[in-house]
Amino acid sequence: MVIKPYGYAIWEKMQAQLDKMFKETGHVNAYFPLFIPKSFFSKEASHVEGFAKECAVVTHYRLMNDPNGKGIIVDPDAKLEEELIVRPTSETIIWSTYKTWIQSYRDLPILVNQWANVVRWEMRTRLFLRTAEFLWQEGHTAHATSQEAMEEAERMVNVYATFVEEFMALPVIKGSKSANERFAGALETYTIEALMQDGKALQSGTSHFLGQNFAKAFDVRFTNKEGKEDFVWATSWGVSTRLMGALIMAHSDDNGLVLPPKLAPFQVVIVPIYKQDEQLAAISEKVDSIVSKLKALGISVKYDNNDTKKPGWKFAEYELKGVPVRIAIGPRDLENGTVEVARRDTLEKQVVSMDGIELYIQQLLDAIQENIYKKAFDYRTGMTTPVETYEEFKEVLQNKGGFISAHWDGTPETEQAIKDETKATIRCIPFDQVPEEGKCIYSGKPSKGRVLFALAY
Repeated sequence: MVIKPYGYAIWEKMQAQLDKMFKETGHVNAYFPLFIPKSFFSKEASHVEGFAKECAVVTHYRLMNDPNGKGIIVDPDAKLEEELIVRPTSETIIWSTYKTWIQSYRDLPILVNQWANVVRWEMRTRLFLRTAEFLWQEGHTAHATSQEAMEEAERMVNVYATFVEEFMALPVIKGSKSANERFAGALETYTIEALMQDGKALQSGTSHFLGQNFAKAFDVRFTNKEGKEDFVWATSWGVSTRLMGALIMAHSDDNGLVLPPKLAPFQVVIVPIYKQDEQLAAISEKVDSIVSKLKALGISVKYDNNDTKKPGWKFAEYELKGVPVRIAIGPRDLENGTVEVARRDTLEKQVVSMDGIELYIQQLLDAIQENIYKKAFDYRTGMTTPVETYEEFKEVLQNKGGFISAHWDGTPETEQAIKDETKATIRCIPFDQVPEEGKCIYSGKPSKGRVLFALAY
């Protein structure tokens, strides 16, 4: 997957905001190797089982000219003594490292995050959602107690939820994963689940309580305050360029991308309308003043006076790219002291006075951010359906989609049977689940509350 500059600028804004939020919660960044010895993966059984089919493996370290003159071949004499795995995730290499960092409770907690790329050998790729290589961040923390680690895992899923709702303008449901859907090697996985416009769910970020599994696998012990030796407690958590996919699928329309102002590479574009160079000079002079005032308010703005493209082309281009606000200004606007303002979310246009234009735009950007969120929230509300029977479940799944709130008996067998028959999975057991006695839609066995099912990416 090639990420072009405009798309990468969106990712950079996501990355900068998340990085700020991580550091505000006490985390620091580090970097760990891309290549992981195969033996590391054999130390934590459930972890390796979860990733075994997705691993890219390095077996040789040199190329050579083909003796038969057919180009370049792998040198058969350059076989590695031990194969290297291109990281699908970094738990194994990091816990091997933590063994050398941790001796006593004074070394804890370790709150480390890594911005990196990972490789998971996907057979069916889908841009931004499932690609063989993708960008992400992965947090890996070590704690003296189970309680601390649990609190960390919950803290980070809340950080993700805040980011996605407040910056991506996308409502999410926070909850726990069922045993079948948990991260490989985790005792508990917390998730944020979002709904796309096609009625499918997208897991948008996860945080894992790993217990002492990795500490035991890599023999990471510490001496506690009582002088006794114990294994440390662990978490890991991550979001990836999959969030770009969420942004596109949740908010776009038939005219292109719709970007929340807080993540737009530039929030305002100004397009001059003119015929003569003198008109452009007069417009540019006025625009300079507007640009200065907008930038003083922290608003990112682009003045597109490129004379090789016509205004109509520019309007279509910036609409396609999802720029939140477009300002058009021509000779008549200069005479009247006005500009034409178009907002991307509703496609509405308005003629506005130049006086106080910067405050008007600031308020408009806030309104656009709120409106994009509200539209997604209202859509999700209308696409969340409670059902009482399996027949009703299948009918909603086939004809409507979205989240289905249903009773489940809590067994992996029932969840797997529903998945095999319908492809729907339990997206999460919501944190705000209301205790409610009922009967499982599939088995008829007792249930203590509803969970959310959906078809998912």
